[in-house]
Amino acid sequence: MTYDPTGHLLLTPVDREAPVRVQRLRQLGFGDRPDPAFDEFARKLAEVTGAPFSMVNFIDEHRQFFAGLHTPTGTHRGSDPGAASGGGGAVSRFMARDHGYCPHVVVRRKALVLEDVCDYPRFAGNPVVDEIGIRSYLGAPLIDRTGIALGTICVVDTEPRPWGRAGLETIKSLAAELVDQIHRREDGSF
Repeated sequence: MTYDPTGHLLLTPVDREAPVRVQRLRQLGFGDRPDPAFDEFARKLAEVTGAPFSMVNFIDEHRQFFAGLHTPTGTHRGSDPGAASGGGGAVSRFMARDHGYCPHVVVRRKALVLEDVCDYPRFAGNPVVDEIGIRSYLGAPLIDRTGIALGTICVVDTEPRPWGRAGLETIKSLAAELVDQIHRREDGSF
């Protein structure tokens, strides 16, 4: 966590690895367009965890991109990087870097469990709480063979959720599974 010049705590962590991550994402061909395999993986995340929303999220210096996205209604906007998240039922594939919890997971390089985001003052003030109604979050980093945290997989709910130790182990296992798929794709065996 860092502080701005006025001494206030900044809610989104400084991400010094972002330029290297962007290069790696470009090398892999990820981070700027929806991917049916990632959408399917997001659907699997939702099914396994029972969460209504799930994402495969790649993060650059300025924004987050949900290359894989599952919503309860199956509606999402995919092409407008300026579109806001939430609102009228459709979820955008793009989100500002200072929204949500995945940037914390990427910088920390560790899974994060927030059973009720309102229990954590550091996270309760995040814009996704008011704008989208997010109340619980479970996410894990996608750390590839080069050691770069490419992004995250995550599930969220509009109600508090007791994810517990089982949820943490599940999300970490699923992150490892997706990283393996990414490596197989890079090697041409996917």
